[in-house]
Parts: sequence; structure tokens; C-alpha cells
Amino acid sequence: MAKTLAVSPLAPERFPELPVIDGVRFATVAAGVRYSGRTDVMLAQLDPGTAIAGVFTRSETRSAPVLDCQSKLGGDPADGAAILVNSGNSNAFTGKNGIAAVEAITAAAATACGVPEARVFTASTGVIGEPLPHERITAKLQELVDGLSTAGIESAARAIMTTDTYPKGAAAQIEVSGRTVSIAGIAKGSGMIAPDMATMLVYIFTDAVCDQAALQAMVSAASARTFNCITVDSDTSTSDSLIVAATGASEADVSGNADFAEALEAVMLDLAHQVVRDGEGATKFVEITVTGAASDGDARTHGMSIANSPLVKTAIAGEDPNWGRVVMAVGKSGAPADRDKLAIRFGDVVVAEAGWVSPQYVEADAAAHMKGQDIRIAVDLGIGDGAATVWTCDLTHGYIDINADYRS
Repeated sequence: MAKTLAVSPLAPERFPELPVIDGVRFATVAAGVRYSGRTDVMLAQLDPGTAIAGVFTRSETRSAPVLDCQSKLGGDPADGAAILVNSGNSNAFTGKNGIAAVEAITAAAATACGVPEARVFTASTGVIGEPLPHERITAKLQELVDGLSTAGIESAARAIMTTDTYPKGAAAQIEVSGRTVSIAGIAKGSGMIAPDMATMLVYIFTDAVCDQAALQAMVSAASARTFNCITVDSDTSTSDSLIVAATGASEADVSGNADFAEALEAVMLDLAHQVVRDGEGATKFVEITVTGAASDGDARTHGMSIANSPLVKTAIAGEDPNWGRVVMAVGKSGAPADRDKLAIRFGDVVVAEAGWVSPQYVEADAAAHMKGQDIRIAVDLGIGDGAATVWTCDLTHGYIDINADYRS
């Protein structure tokens, strides 16, 4: 039986109402891959005409499912597609066994769904280094196909959870050429979160018509400003995968459409924030904005240095406005900075300016901000026009509790 974790205090009140996306159906089953007593496999079947785009971890130890998916992007949309995901076992660091498991699953799913193997995208999330009992998944494929429904997206979000404390969903709708275009996405992620190209497992569906190359460009650009700007614990997963599927059912072409790109990015940012809010053991959601850097890239480097610092994160957990730890994190980042131009704010409280504690600084005011659940830290370097915003959470003993017995 999977361990039940208390729902994060930063969780939304409920799973959102997501629009039905014509051209995609969902099903879930309990296959007993690792957990018992809960669903752990999800299938999404996509109609012919679906364009697929994706971004994946650049970890040098990425899993067999990731490598397989990367090789399949850009296939023929006329063939339709299927996405099959299991939780409990990541099928990572499993050598030839991992490759064989992916081949067995994709072959069986292709037959069950009536699509080519080249259009079956699989993902696995969970424990690393243990062979995936793929036969438990393939034995459930007919049950999955028989259970496909347009209304199954929330169940799909629950089936892909591991240490997540709540399922994550987000949506948007826009008008394009007089037609309503809908976007709905789900994600899983809670620990081992420090993306590099994508993050965790994320699946986004839209009924828009979109050229695959144009969709890929939008997904890659949005990932850089959303999923690649979050961190829970500085650890990049072996299994990070993000797939966006455009079924074309609305008949509204969004290739190169700026409004669609903005709506897609908003859904991705919503999901990215939910992952941080479900960070293992998290009690505070933290936004870090860096301005005045030599470049946007340098600003992001400084921001992630602050966001990943255990000293900063534990100070936030303890509600301590310890600005010295922020100064330390800026200094160690490796990006250019000038100590004597540095300015820092906690919320609306000016803590430091011109490289020194502000004469107006009152620590009680900063401490009051730190007692909230949403924490804002702003740093201005004063050396250029570069800017970036990143998001993280605090680091509490709960993180240790979850990870100390993750495999038990």
C-alpha cells in the first residue's frame, strides 16, 4: 500500500474544472507496479491528426522511456498517438532491462490502441534502479482501452502521482478565428525538482490545430520561463518529461499565434507553481526576482543560487529574515555581481541598498513577511538590465522524513 502523505498546506482547495479536449480520451488502472490499493497507470489515446511536441531532461543518466520519447518527436500526426505512464518505478538505471521493458510496453500499447509503435510515448516515475515489471502494465492494456473516456483527465493526474500530496491540473481557453480553443494540462512532481529542459512529468492537451515545428518552438520557449525556473531541492530527475499534444479537433490553426502561445505558457506556469507548492515537506512558496544583472541568464543564475541554497531555504522555513544568506548565495553563484551595489527586499521591506543594510530597515517588518505562506525576495545587482524570476519552497524536516523512507 502506498504511504499516505498529508496534503501540502500550499495546495489549492480542489482540483480545477478542466475543459474536455476533443480528440483525446483517458483511462487509468491499478496495475500494482509498486503500489497496491491505488491507480498507478494512465493511458491517453489521441486521435489521428495530433501533433506532438516535448522537452525532456538533459540528465546524462536519463531513463530508457525518456530516450525513447526523444527519438519519436516529429512523427506523422496522421497516425494518431498514445501516451502511457506508470508511477512507482522510474525504469531508470536499469540497463538493457529498461530498454526491453520500453519495447515490450510500446509494442503492446501499439497493438491495443491501433497506432504505430513510433507514436506510443511512455513515461515511468518512481524508484530508480529497480527493473520495471512491465508485464503488470501490458496485462492491463485491454482494460485501459475499454475504459477510455473524455472525462478521465483528473483520474489520470492522480494515477501518475508518487510523493505528490495532490493531483495537479490547469487550463485555459481563448478565441481564435471565431472558434474556442481549449488547453488542459496535468503534472506530477514533488521532489527531485531542478529541471533542465523540462520537469517531472507534464502532459498538456489542446484541441488546436498546430504545425509540429511551431508547437515545438512554443513549448521550448515557454519551458525556459516556467518549468526551468523552478526548484525544490536542486536535483534534476532522470525522468523529466513534458509532452504537449494538439489534436486539431477545434479546426482553429494556432501555428505562430501569440495569444495561444501566451495561454499555453500560462497553463505551464500554473502547473510549475503547483509542483513547487507540493514540494516535499514544503510550508512556504517562494518567489525570487533578480534585476540589474549583466544579462537575463546571469539573473537566472543568481536566482537559482538563492533558490537552491539550503541555508536560505532553512532560514525561510524558520521564518528568519536572514539577508546575509541571500548575500552569500549571490556571491557563490559564479555570475558577475558587485557587492557595493547590491540591494535586497523581503516583500515590500527594503533590507539592504548600495551594498549595506538600509538605514530604514526594521527587522520586525521583514520577520512579519516571513511568517506568511507566500514569500517574496527581490535582489537588484545594479550592474545591468538583466532580469529573471524563479520559484522555490522552503526546506523543512518533512523533506528528510519523506526521502529517508522513500524506498521502504
